[in-house]
Amino acid sequence: MTHVHGLHHLDPEEGGARRRFRTPRVIRLRSMDAVLTPGQEKPPTSPPCAGIVRPARRPPGWVAPGPRPVTPPDRPELWPASGEDLCYLAGDFRILQRVDGHRWSADDLVTAWFAAELTAHAPPRLTVDLGCGIGTVLLCTAWRFPDARCVGVEAQELSAGLAKRSVAWNGLESRCTVRHGDMRDPANLEGIGAPDLVTGTPPYLPPGTGIESSRVQCGPCRFEHRGGVEVYFEAAARLLAPEGVFVGCSAARQRDRVHQGAEAAGLEMVTWMDAIPREGKTALFSVYAARRPGSGLAFEEKPPLVIRGADHRFTASFNGIRRAMGIPVI
Repeated sequence: MTHVHGLHHLDPEEGGARRRFRTPRVIRLRSMDAVLTPGQEKPPTSPPCAGIVRPARRPPGWVAPGPRPVTPPDRPELWPASGEDLCYLAGDFRILQRVDGHRWSADDLVTAWFAAELTAHAPPRLTVDLGCGIGTVLLCTAWRFPDARCVGVEAQELSAGLAKRSVAWNGLESRCTVRHGDMRDPANLEGIGAPDLVTGTPPYLPPGTGIESSRVQCGPCRFEHRGGVEVYFEAAARLLAPEGVFVGCSAARQRDRVHQGAEAAGLEMVTWMDAIPREGKTALFSVYAARRPGSGLAFEEKPPLVIRGADHRFTASFNGIRRAMGIPVI
């Protein structure tokens, strides 16, 4: 799971005030929680816990789309511990995060949406999220495709543990699993099957090219300690079903490297879309898709996604993505 540097933190209110950080910045989204409307299910009641359960902030009358989480009772370990919080993600699905660690952001959201849009015509039966981190893309994919079996692979023990607990909190253990292991070891991919959809948001900074955060989880999420995009392409190529698709996210400046990585792994690029943080700026990150050769699909360059307009408010295009992924827009 990757955070892309250089973006402003997003206030939970649409078009809200920006706050600047001294550390590298990311676009980070926080879902808005809601007032219950007639007929809407009451969310699970939090037992006493040492962490933070974030309240929902949603417009009156808004009902979360998609599947509902079914939190197992009598499992207090699924609720946030000290230094953790439980936040809304897609619809009523929630995610556990470290308050001082790696947190979900816009590149995760756009990657999950891009993957879902590319496969909506033939919903995947099996998905794999490589380097799933705390499980953002994994959970978003499980939300968009409630009949799919979803697998995450993550090398960091702390992140894998959070992802496993989030899967359990949302009641997804019957169809979603998280494997703690390094994707470079083929043994960690054995027995998964041939997925119709593979996703991944690789780290994008070679070690030594920047100052690594001292925050737990953050360094390996941004720096290529276990390899970069090439490793993800290699793992995807080992797994993909014949008609499957790999959807990834990288820094926009890495375009040549992404194409080279796909070719070296025996895959061919079929789609590319740049993401621009604000109108008038250059592209910061990109999402793309690759398939096995012989798909017959011509390469398609999609129009760039502009996240904020010149007025610093979310654009209609980005708000459309938020709606498609179960996030309310005010």
